[in-house]
Amino acid sequence: MFRVSFRKLLFNWFKRIFRRRKLIRLGLYGPPNAGKTTLANKISMDWTGTPVGSVSEIPHETRSVQKKEKVVVRSDGQKIEMNLLDMPGIATKVDYEDFMKYGMDAKEARQRAKEATKGVIEAIKWLEHVDTALVVIDATEDPYTQVNITIIGNLEARDIPVIIVANKIDLKEAEPDRIREAFPQHPVVEISAMTGKNIDDLYQAIAKHSR
Repeated sequence: MFRVSFRKLLFNWFKRIFRRRKLIRLGLYGPPNAGKTTLANKISMDWTGTPVGSVSEIPHETRSVQKKEKVVVRSDGQKIEMNLLDMPGIATKVDYEDFMKYGMDAKEARQRAKEATKGVIEAIKWLEHVDTALVVIDATEDPYTQVNITIIGNLEARDIPVIIVANKIDLKEAEPDRIREAFPQHPVVEISAMTGKNIDDLYQAIAKHSR
């Protein structure tokens, strides 16, 4: 009896040790302009001193997967080494005319729409290479959208741990409780990627829920 219990304790100890040492592939998913790259930059700047990519008010600024490798995060006494994967924004439709509203000519807008569409496909393919996902949702908007439901459904189908990030809580229109009501099956962390508010809460959630 004692021998069995001791072996079980030893096994659990080794399991915890090796789990901590594992390199986690952390994917940031969400619709365009939810703040994925801003958040990726915040995480990377906090722990490496360098950003991941550029941000813009124009949708689909990120049109291919951006990576920052071997980012070491320390939270609650744990050391987590991870590759950050900043995914292109997921959209059900990419219309080149939407880009013309930001001053692009038709040729430039069509090219951006083409690249954005390829980015959506690439982000979906990368689901096979993600260990844990941060689903970034703009807390000022209705969270119960086809895009958010599709992203979370695909992650659930692959049994990938999901942490929902209710972003932009620095804005007065933010209503993060709506996100909790829409997706009660997953942990929700309220942050402002722009100001860094509650970012430590997110690091704790990553440490707790990643695998």
